[in-house]
Amino acid sequence: MENFDIGLVDWSRAQFALTAMYHWLFVPLTLGMSFIIAIMETIYYRTGNIEWKRITKFWMTLFGINFAIGVATGIILEFQFGTNWSNYSWFVGDIFGAPLAIEGIMAFFMESTFIAIMFFGWNKVSKKAHLVSTWLVALGSNLSALWILIANGWMQDPVGMVFNPDTARNEMHDFWQVLFSPTAINKFLHTISSSYILASVFVVGISSWFLIKKRNHQFARKSIVVASLFGLIFSLFTAMTGDESARVVANKQPMKFAAMEALNDGQKNAPLIAIGFFQNEEEGKDEEDPMREFAFKFEIPNLLSYLAFLDVNAFVPGVNDLLYGNEKNGIEGAIAKIERGKIAVKGLADYKKYKKMGNVESANIALKAFKDNYDAFGYGYFDNPMKLIPNITLTFYSFHIMVILGGLFILLFIFVLVTSLKNSLHRHRWLLYVALWAMPFAYIASEAGWVVAELGRQPWVIQDLMPVGVAVSNIGQSSVMITFILFALTFTVLLIAEIRIMVNKIKIGPKDGGQINDN
Repeated sequence: MENFDIGLVDWSRAQFALTAMYHWLFVPLTLGMSFIIAIMETIYYRTGNIEWKRITKFWMTLFGINFAIGVATGIILEFQFGTNWSNYSWFVGDIFGAPLAIEGIMAFFMESTFIAIMFFGWNKVSKKAHLVSTWLVALGSNLSALWILIANGWMQDPVGMVFNPDTARNEMHDFWQVLFSPTAINKFLHTISSSYILASVFVVGISSWFLIKKRNHQFARKSIVVASLFGLIFSLFTAMTGDESARVVANKQPMKFAAMEALNDGQKNAPLIAIGFFQNEEEGKDEEDPMREFAFKFEIPNLLSYLAFLDVNAFVPGVNDLLYGNEKNGIEGAIAKIERGKIAVKGLADYKKYKKMGNVESANIALKAFKDNYDAFGYGYFDNPMKLIPNITLTFYSFHIMVILGGLFILLFIFVLVTSLKNSLHRHRWLLYVALWAMPFAYIASEAGWVVAELGRQPWVIQDLMPVGVAVSNIGQSSVMITFILFALTFTVLLIAEIRIMVNKIKIGPKDGGQINDN
């Protein structure tokens, strides 16, 4: 049944990935800086120190530049569900659309309303009203992320719905189950806390540049203290949420979990691969076989079993167990699921056929066959089980890059916080340069996290229920190629424009004494 238009699927995936990755260059900075700015303005409100107002307004300017471009890319991203993924929108629009609608009504409007007061309300409203507006912008930004990540979490773990065989659509059954599913909650907490790390690294890095240039010493030091403390708190929180997220993935998306650790064969007392490098692809290797072997790996005994199931003796299934099954450990293989999936697909088709003919008895038999095997429905669109394995190389490396960089950011925040509190950071130029060059690595870690989340669940657009190939719109491949090129050019121009504008604003520095060396 694998009669997908591979070219159309690949170009549609590429276009969505392009838009999503560009969009995510702007979103985490918005999420994190909104709270950092609110904290800085709170200090100004409580102390009355005009220096804190100057600090707040400077970072608010950079926030505004980033926010505007992030909104533009986000709108395009949401439109693509209707243009490129109409079959997906039809299949689950009643469920997936609800969080997005709430995001627009509740969060985006609140965010848009109060952002005007935040930027233009200085000296026009009271200090308290302005502070409240700033906090509401931060809350609105993060509420937007909440509803979008709930929608994404549902795609990873579809719950709270029932399938209507007469319309061939999934319909919302339990909104609260969708809202509070472990996958959605952990995805939200882990994603926003990692965004706070990126924003903190950004503020620390830019502030370090001022210290390298021997400018605005007090401004930079105060900014670093707030951002590094904020970043340290949430980097530790991110590690906790990441640990819980891995457990959720191990239970809900075992194939993704196996790809994250490149675990070919399951085992008890499974070790965690802290660092590993794959062998070069062997000449003549079957291109259909995505499994990889290690040239080097450093393992921590028993840790993977414990992280996945809180039991060092637990069995962690590997790719082969998930493909071919493991009766001893109660694992149904993909081959068996493909057979059941085909029964479900045929049962749905027969149900509609017999119902149209008025053959109630045959229709009921077909419907029962469909319902009994609905949990494997998506597998019915595959013939080759190897197509169910995600890209192990990219998933493994992306996951480990994200984890390693996350650990390094914790150390960075500790060092810059301690030296800033001692008022000696400007004397450690090596640390200033480390903080400055940490900024691009924060973006790499953030993007790597999304590569793991989205590439790791391939070939599913909805886990186990809808393959990506079934979800695409019936449009011409050339149309997608043209819009891909147009989007790539447009987003690149926007990114370059944002960087240039930000660099110019940073070079000018904070107003009211921005060029004064107050060391």
